[in-house]
Amino acid sequence: MFVFATIGVTALYLLFIWLLSAAGAAWLAQRKGYGERLGLFFGLMLSAVGFVIVLLLPARPGSVWKIEGALPNPGARRPLGMPSLGPAGAGPDSAEALGPSLQDVSAPDEPPASSEPPAGHDG
Repeated sequence: MFVFATIGVTALYLLFIWLLSAAGAAWLAQRKGYGERLGLFFGLMLSAVGFVIVLLLPARPGSVWKIEGALPNPGARRPLGMPSLGPAGAGPDSAEALGPSLQDVSAPDEPPASSEPPAGHDG
């Protein structure tokens, strides 16, 4: 039996730590407003220490970290002007917040069809 390559379990765990720290540092640096490349550099060159360095970097003004907070909340993302209680929140502008596809469709834009034929039509 030929053994081409063997890798120990410790080396495999260190490889996973290295890759996860690089991906995490890249994601974190992008959220803090520094760009993905800086975090990827720190994560690949310094492994878990690089992730900690990116974690300690201050967030830039206007970054996603400053606007949304440290952890993403997909339910909190909404267009500007949308109420925080949901699209059907109580208020005077609740019909406008629903958007054109969810508003009351009882009054169509077309005039009602008439049973009379149009003028000048021989029928």
